[in-house]
Amino acid sequence: MPVSLPSSAHNQRRGLLRAVGTISFYTLLSRILGFIRDIVIARGFGAGMGADAFFVALKLPNFLRRLFAEGAFSTAFVPVFADYLAAGDTQQTQRAAQAIFTQLLLVLMVIVALAQLFMPWLIMAAAPGFLDQPDKYQLTVDLTRITFPYILFISLVALAGGILNSHQRFAVPAATPMLLNLSLIGAALFLTPYVERPAEALAWGVFLGGAAQLLVQWPALKQIGFTVRLRWEPKHSAIGRILRLMGPSILGVSVAQVNLLFDILLASFLSSGAISYLYYADRLVEFPLGLIGIAMGTAILPALSAHAAKNDDAALNHDLDFALRLIFLINLPAMVGLIMLREPILALLFERGAFGSETTHLTGNALFAYAMGLMAFASVKVLAPAFYARKDTKTPVRIAIICMITNMFLNVILMFPLGYVGLALATTLSSYLNMLLLLRALKKRTGFKPHGGFFKVLLKGTLATMMMAAGIWAMHGHVWPHGGDVTTTQRAVALLPTIGVGVALFLLTAWLLKLEELQMLVGLLKRKK
Repeated sequence: MPVSLPSSAHNQRRGLLRAVGTISFYTLLSRILGFIRDIVIARGFGAGMGADAFFVALKLPNFLRRLFAEGAFSTAFVPVFADYLAAGDTQQTQRAAQAIFTQLLLVLMVIVALAQLFMPWLIMAAAPGFLDQPDKYQLTVDLTRITFPYILFISLVALAGGILNSHQRFAVPAATPMLLNLSLIGAALFLTPYVERPAEALAWGVFLGGAAQLLVQWPALKQIGFTVRLRWEPKHSAIGRILRLMGPSILGVSVAQVNLLFDILLASFLSSGAISYLYYADRLVEFPLGLIGIAMGTAILPALSAHAAKNDDAALNHDLDFALRLIFLINLPAMVGLIMLREPILALLFERGAFGSETTHLTGNALFAYAMGLMAFASVKVLAPAFYARKDTKTPVRIAIICMITNMFLNVILMFPLGYVGLALATTLSSYLNMLLLLRALKKRTGFKPHGGFFKVLLKGTLATMMMAAGIWAMHGHVWPHGGDVTTTQRAVALLPTIGVGVALFLLTAWLLKLEELQMLVGLLKRKK
């Protein structure tokens, strides 16, 4: 029987849409800058030794970023901070945040110092295949020493972002990633001529980008009345609560990151360029994933935490149901479009300079495997916060361990017949397992199940996507230029109208089928305009 929503629930959904819209807008700008960054890197470095070394040097601090900053720390900090906000004691709330800031800064400084000391062994463990190429190995060690302090900057950025998001201030945390892309673009274009090894410029771009992201947070924190200062209270109750939540959460988040490092480890034994193919393919999948999956996960955690603090599972399930509908309606057409147009998109974005047509084709193979997992990647970003909001970290950890073991097994099995494509496909398959296990666990914990009309939305979304796919297929076959001497302008003139026709057919079909969720989204955009 359909569940009718009171006006307060509709207001909550509109508020969630506004938050997602804000995050998605700045994420879109950041992703556009990210593509410009990757175009610059691809043109100058292609998929050679310097690119492989830099991508490994970027992966290691990103591993800890996702582990501490956007992973275990954020999922533990936001629910605890939400409890302090709900209590209404501003002085105690600020005191708790300052104590957490001090301890986090100390831990990060120790981690960075140890990493600098043991960097050769870290690279040996992360990319053992590089040991047969001494120059590549040493370059990777040197680059990672430069990029590694990024984890200190970005973890403090995550703390500031958690405070701002909990105050419903989503714009600044969502906009700051643009600074990293701008820094990398500037370093690649202007710093490269002044360093002995060109890839060093990219590493310094990461360092400077992290510092810039941290600096722009302070004015936003002052606007909400938060004072950044050191407060030495290692026994503060908030720190203890966060650590208790972080313990299992670190294990859970590290499972996904261990999978990524295991992919690099295996790819380092494959032919030169394999790491770069996976990187460029992953970057394209991250575009739609960031716009809705990560944006929705970021926006929904404070809302779910507020519902959990009131023990209101019904409201939590309503928000989760609505979020999953949007995930499906946006990511299904994105997945189909990305698969159908993978090589044209790669050619338009990257095929120039050191990035040739063969690299486009090889990267497209990895993109096909990754793109098939887009629905699962986005759904997990929304489902996992439902557990963290209820301070249940053990369930997603247990599920993540199962998926990690599955992913490693599939990596080894699929790598032999499919090479680097097998590594991407293993990630996709294990993510679908993760999604299904999280859904089953939520049903047991909160009684979550799709509300009335959910499967009708799925059917309508599928029909709209099929119309989009038909339009893309018809357009692409007639307008895409062929031959070896094709300019970027010719590719853009062929590809952009094809995408436009596909999007128009999807929206037209959705409007004819009266998809309420998209109508709400369009209405919100009109009001914002």
